[in-house]
Amino acid sequence: MDRKKEIVSALMELASEKGLGAVSMQQIANKVGITKASLYNHFSSKDEIIEAMYHYLRDSSKKNIGMDSFDVDSLIDNRSMCEILAETVESYRKMCMEPQMLMFYKIIMSERAINKSAAEIMVTETRTMINATKMLFYALQIKGKAHFENIDAAAFSFAMAIHSIIDYECDLIHSDTVTENNMLQGYINEFCKIYGE
Repeated sequence: MDRKKEIVSALMELASEKGLGAVSMQQIANKVGITKASLYNHFSSKDEIIEAMYHYLRDSSKKNIGMDSFDVDSLIDNRSMCEILAETVESYRKMCMEPQMLMFYKIIMSERAINKSAAEIMVTETRTMINATKMLFYALQIKGKAHFENIDAAAFSFAMAIHSIIDYECDLIHSDTVTENNMLQGYINEFCKIYGE
């Protein structure tokens, strides 16, 4: 494992034990087995490590579920709007539920109200999801599979609803509450009744 990945892993481990805000650069250096000065040769701040952790885990999770090469045209061909949205949302849900990504989100979400870096990560993730949804919705409209009066507004509302449902699913799992079946599919079906061609 290269040194930057070791540092990212050390922060992840420490944050899961202590909380993100309680972890110091010295603790990260100690966990990796390097000096604090050496740590600063790799990252200028803890915030920079947090951002690197997010990108590393997101890329790794996408690769693990085979989502690293996304081709909109092959996804859209010969499928209904509901099938396309269901497959896309399920891929995103699987990425979020990858064990390390799920742990990362738990850490970030628990601290986003008090930690600026955690809030920035959540904003980045939400914007990434909204932009990917817009790209997909434009393709759906061009291919005649959907009709949106305002694609940007539809993409925003869809992405935010999916985000909220996945958050709710995570809360149900974390609280050992019985999960409600097909929440995502039910929402997708209703959305397609409104916007599908």
